[in-house]
Amino acid sequence: MTGLLLAETNPLTHVVQHRLVSVPLPAPWPFDQVTLVSNQIVMQIVAAVLLIYVLPRALRHRAGANGVGRLIPTGFGNAIEGICEQLREQVAKPTLGKHADTFLPFIWSAFFFVFTCNILGLIPLGDWFKFIPGHVIGGTSTGNIMVTAALAICTLAMIVINGLRLHGMGYIKHFFMGPPGLNVFIALLEVVGLLAKTFALAMRLFANMLAGHILLAVLLSFIGMAWSAMGTTGGLLISIPVILGSVAINFLEILVALLQAFVFTFLSATFIGQAVNIHQEHEEEHAAEAA
Repeated sequence: MTGLLLAETNPLTHVVQHRLVSVPLPAPWPFDQVTLVSNQIVMQIVAAVLLIYVLPRALRHRAGANGVGRLIPTGFGNAIEGICEQLREQVAKPTLGKHADTFLPFIWSAFFFVFTCNILGLIPLGDWFKFIPGHVIGGTSTGNIMVTAALAICTLAMIVINGLRLHGMGYIKHFFMGPPGLNVFIALLEVVGLLAKTFALAMRLFANMLAGHILLAVLLSFIGMAWSAMGTTGGLLISIPVILGSVAINFLEILVALLQAFVFTFLSATFIGQAVNIHQEHEEEHAAEAA
């Protein structure tokens, strides 16, 4: 995410969002302007274009032209198919049951989009494009709470819409558990819990992606401060362990990028599964009580 911040006075310059195009708002609005394009919005567009362009082409490469060969992907496409298969078997089926294949497009899209945004955030594009005056290119879009909130709201929409689509008023009624009077309070708690799940989805991805980049930014800022305050010898003594530590943290960030994409996808599938499988949950509860 960050390069050597030798000339930066603020180590968080490479972490926060930078407006590229904005429109001013009139006085009644709580904000003075609305952002139309920023470095993080650009990175989301880049991630989407890469996924739309690269994944279909990678999956077209097959082992042969015969009947069996056409079913076997090769190279990068083999890795993609393996990931998709694991998400289907280890995430979708255990959480969504018979509805697993219905929601696979959303699960796959969420995983690959979040993972691509996370990985793009590790590329120091801001340092590579410093020749563009007044503009900061690059950044981790999933390190913006507005982005992760939008992704979490997409999951919330999938929960509510498909709960109503599959169960109708039964989805509403399952909030009102317990005896009359108490069931209203329980329903209120269920709604709060649903909103809390959405908040947790947004905050978990945002906090985990932002924390590592802030740590890298602060660590690398020590180099510039050491060279300014301690001269060449002190700068070298500080630079070597800082750079080695930053390289190690960058490798860890690659793992975090993959892990957080999986966690977001798994939790989204779990929450959707709780909405679309409500009758199955009730049947399991009754079977347990009968036993």
